[in-house]
Formats: sequence, structure tokens, C-alpha cells
Amino acid sequence: MSHSAEDIATPLDEFPTGETPTNLSRRQFLLASAGVMAGAFVLGVGLPLGMARGQTPAAAARRMRVPAFLEIRPDNTIRLQSPFIEGGQGTFTAMAQIVGEELDADPATFVVENAPPGKEYTVMANGMRITGGSMSVRFGYPPMRQLGALARAMLLEAGSKHFGVPVAQLTTEPGKVVHKASGRSASYGELAPHALDLPVPDPASVKLKDPSQFRWIGKPVKRLDAYDKSTGKVIYSIDTQVDGMLQAAVQHAPRYGMTIGSIRNEDQLKAMTGVHSVHRLPGAVAVVADRWWNAKRAAEAAQVDWQEAPTGSSQRTMPADFSTKAYEQQLASTPGDGVTAESAGDVAGALKKAHTVVSATYATQYVHHAQLEPPSALARFNPDGTLEIWLPNQAPDLFQADIAKHAGIDPQKVILHQPLLGGFFGRHFLYGPGNPYPQAIQLAKATGRPIKLIWSREEEFLRDPMRPMAVVHFKGGLDANGMPVAIEAVSATEGPAEGIANKRSKPFDDSAVEGLTGKAYAIPNRRIAQLYVKTPAMLAYWRSVGHSMNDFLYESFLDELADKGGQDPYELRMHLLKGNQRLTHLLQAVGELSGGWKRGPFTAADGSRRARGVAMASPFGSEAAAIAEVSIEHGKVKVHDVWEAIDPGSIVNPAIIEAQVHGAVALGLSEVLLEEAVYEHGVPRARNYDMYPILPPDRMANVHVRIVQSGATMGGIGEPPLPATPPAVANAVSQLTGKRIRSMPLSRYSFDT
Repeated sequence: MSHSAEDIATPLDEFPTGETPTNLSRRQFLLASAGVMAGAFVLGVGLPLGMARGQTPAAAARRMRVPAFLEIRPDNTIRLQSPFIEGGQGTFTAMAQIVGEELDADPATFVVENAPPGKEYTVMANGMRITGGSMSVRFGYPPMRQLGALARAMLLEAGSKHFGVPVAQLTTEPGKVVHKASGRSASYGELAPHALDLPVPDPASVKLKDPSQFRWIGKPVKRLDAYDKSTGKVIYSIDTQVDGMLQAAVQHAPRYGMTIGSIRNEDQLKAMTGVHSVHRLPGAVAVVADRWWNAKRAAEAAQVDWQEAPTGSSQRTMPADFSTKAYEQQLASTPGDGVTAESAGDVAGALKKAHTVVSATYATQYVHHAQLEPPSALARFNPDGTLEIWLPNQAPDLFQADIAKHAGIDPQKVILHQPLLGGFFGRHFLYGPGNPYPQAIQLAKATGRPIKLIWSREEEFLRDPMRPMAVVHFKGGLDANGMPVAIEAVSATEGPAEGIANKRSKPFDDSAVEGLTGKAYAIPNRRIAQLYVKTPAMLAYWRSVGHSMNDFLYESFLDELADKGGQDPYELRMHLLKGNQRLTHLLQAVGELSGGWKRGPFTAADGSRRARGVAMASPFGSEAAAIAEVSIEHGKVKVHDVWEAIDPGSIVNPAIIEAQVHGAVALGLSEVLLEEAVYEHGVPRARNYDMYPILPPDRMANVHVRIVQSGATMGGIGEPPLPATPPAVANAVSQLTGKRIRSMPLSRYSFDT
């Protein structure tokens, strides 16, 4: 994959910014600058989002705009620049389905690419452009439909001129305009040149389809990226090459914050095979060589005298005496009631009057992203002063701005190439020293050559920012019938948003307590709070963010309350959701999917002794309920089946949703059974998968999925299936073994066979 600056000239500042949508093809710049096929119909428009009639000019000026770039080529293929990055979650296919539905074009005819940075691609009504938070499809759905509908209207208009008949006499079939009265038709590709100079209609004048007419939305449309990925044709960042490039590897300081004192064998390193040069970077030694393997060997051989971080540094540093075990104890023993994030009723009074009070302390662990593709970046400075850079990312505009800062150039001179992500789980956001591109930029400057830097897995595990740890103190009050009347949860933690910003959020970090807050159970008295305890570790978002740990904590404690009150946990949840039709139906659905709720323990057909656990979660606008069935085999937890019902309100592609549930369950099982990043003496114990086990194929459960469309506002789907899985497993294990599980991973525990 090699592109010149001329190939990738960014048209961003030339997109229309006025109120009136504009067909950019009339301005001819896209045809010249974006590699558009001759004769293609190009539509790049600014659509007002969330606009209400009567808005003031000031309010209107703050509106988001939708400039999605659509190119209908003479051969009837359709190129779409997606505002959202593809990383295996199926976004490209979903975008093609949504646009194709209104355009009346088969999604299989689409070629979808990652759109470049530019405010014009900010299609999310919240003003952000990120691929994360399970926001892509639900936020992209309205504007992508409008885009397709506008393009169809223009093609109909072009057909009207072509056939010499009124637009009202025309209709469309997939990929063509049809005049039924005469039996004539013309493909979109044929009409594309005629649509070039037509004005873009007022978006308000274009009627969207009634969902009952959907041809592709709601159907299991085949993935657009599957063939290239399965045949090895996809070029990831780690595969990119440009002429004249050198390759680089690094040896990081064992603890971040440390600096280089001296390199004792620098001359020997320079004399090693293929080595071009040796460099001192902040917190790392870098070796540039002709091949990455030669660079890696030399970087690993570097004998460096590392110096402690300067005292008083404002940067996060890792002390030599840090351990996760001691930090967990610190979290557990930190006094205080925290800052209230959610409250209702009178918790203190209800606990005082309760028939039974249950107290318990739960904990969660650091976890790595451990995505398949190690971090990499390729940087090239061009003679015209631009910097081309290839790297995986989930937020193009934020990265472009930060790259410019590191390079010391204007952001408009940064040409950001965005290959498909080789897995992410939240890994590819701005994480300061957790990103490799600042090093690649510095090395490209120093050598005057294009540099591709790859972090080995060992260096990645040393610098991967992690999902936070938390210790949560619970108190629950039960009435004389054993029903919960009060719950209090105080989470001692530093949230991921706080860790990334390197400062405390005021008054609290939402992402630190989500999953503890927002529960739908009708417990009249409740208080959820965050007790801020700073950690020296670098923190990050991880798939389903706070929900990944907090739903485990809450749903496990809810089972503990059920046991203390003599209640069945499934029936208790059903009782607490009384009157909530959506969640009651969802819980019933997962019960039916599992063949009928039964807690156990019971003896399965194979003679194994088993039990089931249940849990629910409400992450990212969707609702999920899971039941897990477990046994103990050779002292380890074996998860046989996970049944999951998920309600995202409405859907675009059920096949992708089912695949997402399978993937999320796998990661949830990996988290609850195995994954834990352990630090001792300030360094991670695991530097590769040998010491950081992830779920192996033979421990994967059978996954059964039911998609429920309640008709509620569309929610996310990438992350919501995960959070209910770990507590469902832990609750099943507690029932089976009689041992209450209050922390992950379960590999911390020993179980009798």
C-alpha cells in the first residue's frame, strides 16, 4: 500500500459549509483530487442534523453537518467513504446497507473506505467523530439514510431528463431507474454523468422509506470485508510499505517515566547486521535498520542504564514498588464515602430499618487489550512539507491534531492514512506514551527517511494502557420477606477517562461507575458513589468500558442479596423489573432461549454436575440478559453454554449482531476466567501471551443468541453483549460450588473436582 501526497490530497477544507447542500462534482475539485473515476456521480453534501424549525442563526451555526462522500461509478459500483473505522465489527457493511436501502442499491455493489479526517465527516449528533462506544451504526443511521435518499432523488431527476418523462412516472429497482410505462430503464452508472450537475435537493423534501419497505435493513447481508480478510488481501498498518523506508524497533524503559542514562554497548549495536542508526527517545531506545527483524534484535540487545523519573514530574510515572496486589489493598482500605453519582430515597435510613443488612467487598482487575495486531506506525515527510502517516486509530481528527503537534506542522499538512484495524477493543485512542506514532515521527525526522515502527508484543505489553482496577464496597438491605429495599455501592477507583486525562474528573468519572449506575431494578433506596484513588498505571478504555467490570460487581452482589433473602435470582430480577415491559420481556426471552430457567445444581446428560447463573446489563443504549451454564472440570471452571438475549431497539444486520454477541461473549469469558494484568516491582509480570492467557478455543462455550427488537431508540451492539456474561458465569459458579465469587478472574480461585 503506497500512496503519494498527490493521491491523498485532502479536500476537507473545500467541502461546503453553507446551509445549502452542494453537489461537489460541480466544483470539479473531487474529480481532480480524490481519484474519482471519470463519469462518476459524486455526492458530498452538508446535511443539517437535529435541526428544528425556528432555530436561531446562532443555534444553526452549531449544528453538525453530514458530508458523506458517495461516488456512483459508470460500472455501477458505489464508493462510500465511511465516517466510522472498520476493525472487524462490520461497520462498512452496515453503512452500505443503510445508504443502499435509501439509494436502492445492492450493498454488495459498494466499495467502502475509511473517510479521511475532517469536520465534515462528523456525523454524530453529539459532535464527536470516534469509532467506539458502540455508536457507529446508531449515530450514523439517520444521516446515512438521508445521504442515500438524496442520491436516489438526483438519479431519478437525471432519469427524468434522460427519458423525457416526469419524475413522478419513474421509480427505482436496485441499481437502476425504471420507467414502467415504457419498459425502459437505465442503470445508475449510465445516469451518473447526467446527475453530475444537478442541484442537490433540500434534504427536507426527500422522503425516507417506511421500514415496512426495507429490502436490506434488518436482513443478514453478507459482510463486505470478509473475502479480502479471509484471503489475506487486506493491508493492515503493520503491512504498509513505501519506497525508501527503514524499519524501527524499540526497547522501552522497564517503568514509564524513566529516562536513558547511557547505552553501554551502543557501538556494538551500530555494528550489528542491517543497523542504520541508534536513537534516544523519551523513555525508549530505538534502532533503525533495513529490516524490522534486524532492528528488533539490536533493540533487544541494547544495554541501557535507565534513570529514575525526575521528582515532581507532572507526567504519570510508575514507581519501583508498585504492585497490583498492594494497590488492591490500598483501594480496599481507602476511607471515605466517595462522591455520589446516583441516589434515590434514603439509603442510610433504609439500611438502619432493614431486617437484614448484607455487606461485601468486590474487586476487578487490570486487563490488557491484547488485540491481535501489535501497534505500528509508518511516517514519511514529503518535500512539500506534508507528513504522511499510516496508523490504526479510532478517532481520525484527534489523531491528526496530535500528530501535527508532535511533528510541529499545521494539521492540514498531516495526511493520515487509516488502514483497517487488526482488532481494537478500545486500544486505538490517544493514550500518550501508549501510542507508537510520536516515536515514528521523531525517527523519520532524525533519519530523513520514511520509518515504519512496530512494537513487538513484549514492548506492547509494557506500554499498553489498561482497563482500571476497582474495589467496590456494597451494602444491601433486605426486608422481612428477603426483598431488597436498599443498595449502596462505593467504588474506589480511578476511572479510565480520568486516567487518560491524567486528572480527576469533577465531580466523578461517569465511565468509572457506569454499570453500577443506571440499573433498572426497582430498589427504592440506592446510592452509587466513586471514591477517587489515583493509580500510577496508564489507563484506557476497554470493550464496554466501565460496564465490563461494574456489571460483574453489581449483578454478582444482587445474587448474593438473593441468596441471603432466600430468593431465586431469576425470580428476584423478574420481581424487581415488574412494570418494565421491555426488560421483563428480555428476561423471559433469555429464559425461554435456555430451555427454561433452572438454577441447579443438577446433573447433565453427560453425568457432570452443573449450575446456571443469570445477569443483565444496560450498556450503550441496549439491553442484554445472559444465562450461563457451568461445571467444574479438573479444578477449572468449564462454561458449557451461554444464552444471551439482546435488545438494541431496532437493527440493521442480524448476522453481524449475532457475530458481535459471539465475540463479546468470548471476550467476557476470557475476562472472567483468565485475563489479569499483574504488576510486581513496577513492571508487568506478563510480556506476552505465555504469561497473559486469553480464552483458548477449547474453553469457548456454545453461544445461543436471540435478538429482540422492542422498537426502542436504536442502541449500540459492539459492546453491549459483553457485560452480562462475566456475572452470569460467576453466579453459576457460586451456586455450583457454594463459594461466593467476588473478584475476577476465576483462575484466582481453586475448585474441587
